[in-house]
Amino acid sequence: PEEKLNLDDSQWEDIHVVTGALKMFFRELPEPLFPYCFFEQFVEAIKIQDNATRIKSIRSLVKKLPRPNYDTMKILFEHLKKIAAKESVNLMSTQSLGIVFGPTLLRPEKETGNMAVHMLYQNQIVELMLSEYSKIFSS
Repeated sequence: PEEKLNLDDSQWEDIHVVTGALKMFFRELPEPLFPYCFFEQFVEAIKIQDNATRIKSIRSLVKKLPRPNYDTMKILFEHLKKIAAKESVNLMSTQSLGIVFGPTLLRPEKETGNMAVHMLYQNQIVELMLSEYSKIFSS
C-alpha cells in the first residue's frame, strides 16, 4: 500500500528528519543502490593509485549498472553535490557526505571481518563520485 505523505507537516522542516527518511529508504531497498555484485569491483576501482584511471574505472562501472540504479544514482549524486556546494552553511563536505551515505548506498552482501576497511572505501567511493560527478556521469 502506498503511503500518502503530507510534506506540509511541520516534521519535514527538520532537515535531519528528511535526511533520515532518505537514508532509511536506501537502507531498506532489497539490494543497495550499488548492487552487491558490483561491490568488490567498486572497491578495486577506488584502490587504483592513478587518479585519471581511477575515475575512468568508476565511470565504466557506473555505466554498467542497471538503468534504474544508474538513473537514481545520477539524480541522488547531483543533489548531494548541491549540498556539498553549500558546505560553508551546512558543514557537509564531500567527505562528510561520503561518511553519511557510503555505507548506506554501497555494502557487501555478507559482512566480513574487514568492515572498517570496507567503510573507508565506501566513503571514498561516494566522495570521489561527488567530486568528479561531471566526469563520471557525463554522457
